[in-house]
Amino acid sequence: MTTTATPGTHRRADPQTWLVLAVLVGSVPAQMLLEDRLGSSAFQTWATVFLAVVVQSIPFLVVGIVLSGVISVVLSEQLISRLLPRRTALAVPAAGLAGIALPTCECAVVPVANGLTRRGMPAAVALTFMLAAPAVNPAVLVSTAVAFGGRMDMVGARFLASLVTAMVIGWIYLWASRRFSALRPPSLRDRLHHHDGDTRWQRFVAAAWHDFLPAAAFLVLGAMIAAAINVLVPVRYVDAVAGNPILAVGALTLFAFVIALCSEADAFVAVSLTAFSDTAKLVFLVVGPAMDIKLAAMEAGQFGRAFAVQFVPLVLVVAATTASIVGWVIL
Repeated sequence: MTTTATPGTHRRADPQTWLVLAVLVGSVPAQMLLEDRLGSSAFQTWATVFLAVVVQSIPFLVVGIVLSGVISVVLSEQLISRLLPRRTALAVPAAGLAGIALPTCECAVVPVANGLTRRGMPAAVALTFMLAAPAVNPAVLVSTAVAFGGRMDMVGARFLASLVTAMVIGWIYLWASRRFSALRPPSLRDRLHHHDGDTRWQRFVAAAWHDFLPAAAFLVLGAMIAAAINVLVPVRYVDAVAGNPILAVGALTLFAFVIALCSEADAFVAVSLTAFSDTAKLVFLVVGPAMDIKLAAMEAGQFGRAFAVQFVPLVLVVAATTASIVGWVIL
């Protein structure tokens, strides 16, 4: 029996609400600690970098989330199913390219992928769409162009590396799932729970708010850390890591995984990491939307821990390797 929530029903706070509160509460003592430990000029530098990252990225974050909310409400999974080729091997790249026209955030894409699997779409195709859509849509590409001063080589490299990453993962799971039952992910479950009486506007507001809370929290946290790296970490240490291609790629892969930025805002954080090469920055931009700590936790809950233990490191390795190769060739 389906139940609907009444306006007066008490709901337990969403984990994302606690996340936002934790970041906001933690930012106050963090700022005070920085102010105490840094001289006035160094603190002003940190504040300038932090505010520049946040102020420049917020508009793109909002636009991306609004578009994502619209897509999550009006998009028909039946339409996607009809447009994708019936042959799974061809449907994998088609699902990756479908992300261009569907500006969806990492969390908002899950209900769409869920609908695809319910209609018989192979899991490999749904995984490809989930990896590609948050990284190759126009909102992300425009924000990347703005952050990097109109550099189309960086935009093209990000698009190509992200698309190839999604397709490679899709093909790997298409091949592996036929041979190893442990690699067959169970059906996705809806991450957003809609009630039967909700209008499209109510579903849009719920989807947009659901995406904005964690995205804004991680943006603030990421901007604080990026600014702190520029000010707190001694230049010789940063140069030592950034000057070694392997260490630089490893460091920004880890940073992207931990900081869990929204794909519409991560380019502004990447461009602030001035000591690192363009290839290392590209790795940061490709790894983040494909796999971060937030997505890893979500996938463990929805696909099962055994699947996530194999899927998460595979995505990290493929994304970092693909971005490194593309960066070496293009940048």
